[in-house]
Amino acid sequence: MNRMPSGKVYLVGAGPGDPGLLTLKGRECLEQADVVLYDYLANPSLLRYAPAGAERIYVGRRGRGRYQKQEEINQVLIERARAGQIVVRLKGGDPFVFGRGGEEAEAVAAAGVDFEVVPGVTAAVAVPAYAGIPVTHRTLASTVTIVTGHEDPSKPDTVLEWPKLAGSSGTLVFMMGMKTLPMIVARLIGEGRAPDTPVAAIRWGSRADQRTIIGTLQDIVTKAEQAKFEPPTVIVVGEVVGLREQLNWFERRPLFGKRIVVTRPEDQAGEFSQLLSAYGAEPVVVPTIRIVPPATWQAIDQAIARLAGYRWLILTSVNGIAPFMDRLRAAGKDARALSHLRICAIGPRTAQELGTHGLVADVVPAQYQAEGLIDALSDRDLRGTRVLVPRAETAREILPQRLREMGAEVDVVPVYRTVAPVAALDELKQEIEGRRIALVTFTSSSTVRNFVDLLGGAETAKRVMASVAVGCIGPITAQTAEGYGLRVTIVPGENTVPALAQAIVRHFSGADRIAVSASR
Repeated sequence: MNRMPSGKVYLVGAGPGDPGLLTLKGRECLEQADVVLYDYLANPSLLRYAPAGAERIYVGRRGRGRYQKQEEINQVLIERARAGQIVVRLKGGDPFVFGRGGEEAEAVAAAGVDFEVVPGVTAAVAVPAYAGIPVTHRTLASTVTIVTGHEDPSKPDTVLEWPKLAGSSGTLVFMMGMKTLPMIVARLIGEGRAPDTPVAAIRWGSRADQRTIIGTLQDIVTKAEQAKFEPPTVIVVGEVVGLREQLNWFERRPLFGKRIVVTRPEDQAGEFSQLLSAYGAEPVVVPTIRIVPPATWQAIDQAIARLAGYRWLILTSVNGIAPFMDRLRAAGKDARALSHLRICAIGPRTAQELGTHGLVADVVPAQYQAEGLIDALSDRDLRGTRVLVPRAETAREILPQRLREMGAEVDVVPVYRTVAPVAALDELKQEIEGRRIALVTFTSSSTVRNFVDLLGGAETAKRVMASVAVGCIGPITAQTAEGYGLRVTIVPGENTVPALAQAIVRHFSGADRIAVSASR
């Protein structure tokens, strides 16, 4: 999407809650935003697509308490666009389906401000689908009617045609109807709809905390009161509700209902988050490390200048490959300069990244950590052999130390650093202490150390994390976590992200409670 030379407003539908349901066009708009105005129903995780420097303004609207008036929101949209900014108004569901997007579009159009509407996946269809309820069905419902459950209170009387709604043989979907559910039920029954008509109420549909109750017009109010249901809830009335028992796919996934914290760097969190989402969890991305260049490139540049003297290149992290290859190109060289080297990668993911540069690892250990590398090289004669290890500025010294004991001449050069991002974890603390987080995961010792620091130190971290499970990618990371007093409950047998995701599934399914090895 090309950047407009002047200001513009994008009214973007955020979808019903599952961040994967944001459209590609919606993501493009967020990526170019100068300011984002988002509401209560828009999943806040979508804000990660906006530039780091973009202003984020919460204009939550949830039908209770103090919230910004619509006129105030309209004015912000207009003023920011007139100032030359790209403004994204991120709205839950679809902007034009009971989202007041029409009013906002009218306001910016009347002000002469350039705007676009980016439709979103409406909760009226997606939320029932995530509860296993199709809103139409060839034999059960040929029509679907989307109805507001909360009419404009300034209207002198209802404009809903209740006799027609009650007499419809199709599906009725009520949006924002939780507070008025008793009235909705009374009007439908009073106008002749059968009391035994199936009804579903779905709260926070498509999110990890989705809850669904099933009843009939006769008993759904009582069931909702007993379940203490609150907004946001979508109410579905009709025979299609009976299909839920067979079609309930979302709530049957092994990690459904689990919110899992991912502490990897933001640009590396995608793979892990996608795996967790596929199993039904809601990833909460909270990066605790950021990969940055070393203070100086001098050491690696000098090593590349004398590359012909090395016989082994050992890569201990996927993070080291791109900067190493970048410095190789900066020196006027390419992969051919490595043809005389034996290359060792610490694990399959690192070997895979090597492959993107046309390189094949000669050695990949069975155990994906420094000890595994040492074992894999133990039968090699390394006496007098020069070894280059481009790695993080700060890392464990066991590998170079053992290689030197084996007679190798080892040069360890920094090609990246891990630093703690600027972050406040107050909200995450509340989520953990409120038992709304099922698991916190760590994929390196750096993520553990920075997480503890960001929480306010070891004692605070130990207290906050007392009731939450911890998953670590391998024993070294687990040792670091346990050193801070954290309760590690999940460690996979293989130090990879897919193995960690599978171990999490086994843990929560009860099929394989993973014991933390006493040898750690």
